[in-house]
Amino acid sequence: MTILRRVSVHGVDLDVAVAGRGPAVLLLHGFPHTWEVWTDVMAGLSDRYRLIAPDLRWLSADGRSEDGRTERGYDAGSLADDAAGLLEALDAGPAAVIGIDAGTPPAFLLALRRPDLVRQLVVMESLLGREPGAEDFLAHGAPWWFGFHAVPGLAESVIEGHEDRYVDWFLDTGTLGDGVRPEIRDAFVRAHTGRDALRRAFATYRALPESAEQIRRATASARLTVPTMAVGAHPVGTALERQLRPLADDLTGHLLEDCGHIIPLHRPEALLALVRPFLADGHSS
Repeated sequence: MTILRRVSVHGVDLDVAVAGRGPAVLLLHGFPHTWEVWTDVMAGLSDRYRLIAPDLRWLSADGRSEDGRTERGYDAGSLADDAAGLLEALDAGPAAVIGIDAGTPPAFLLALRRPDLVRQLVVMESLLGREPGAEDFLAHGAPWWFGFHAVPGLAESVIEGHEDRYVDWFLDTGTLGDGVRPEIRDAFVRAHTGRDALRRAFATYRALPESAEQIRRATASARLTVPTMAVGAHPVGTALERQLRPLADDLTGHLLEDCGHIIPLHRPEALLALVRPFLADGHSS
């Protein structure tokens, strides 16, 4: 049974889904997701683990600054601090941490900075700033929406009123045309409807240069010491694994064929087949 809670972290009230009992597993979603991107993963792990799936800061209206326009705290380092604060507030560390898309850089920084709070790390379908290894993926430039989202005020003014069509494009593309269940699709659309909601979501893209610099500084002085698994699909493939290879002491990589970007919804059983033994190995040790 999944229970929704509201937890205050660094002055922001985060909606958090919790399920199951056992060693903690923290799940960090990407864009344009909510915690519900993990629905099938939570169902598959809740018999053995305590699953903690927050809506990240951009989904909280508390994420706005006093003028209601300039968002702060959407860089990867701040999101990692949110994750650490959530684990501490719930007395849930050390936890396994699983991140996808925009949830991957904060998951990585959390594990790098706070190995006392992270038991294992699973990251998927994202890049780590400007770290070497992703040159092939970026040979023709970053995906088009990175630049579109990065221009202050532009994307939200264009998309407002058409949020459902915009979210649908990401869901269809991210599942190779298969789409997602209507109730999950509707939850994603609701969460990203309205100019303020869009502005907060796009703030993560506007913070990408800051996030990349945070990752560069962090990897210059520390190594990833926790057991780590990188899972790739389409379109990122093995780029994230290649970035992690020189940074991690204990790295396992997997590539899921015939799988779109939104792995937890498109191929949940394939993902669970990788995650279950990985988590079990860490728990037994």
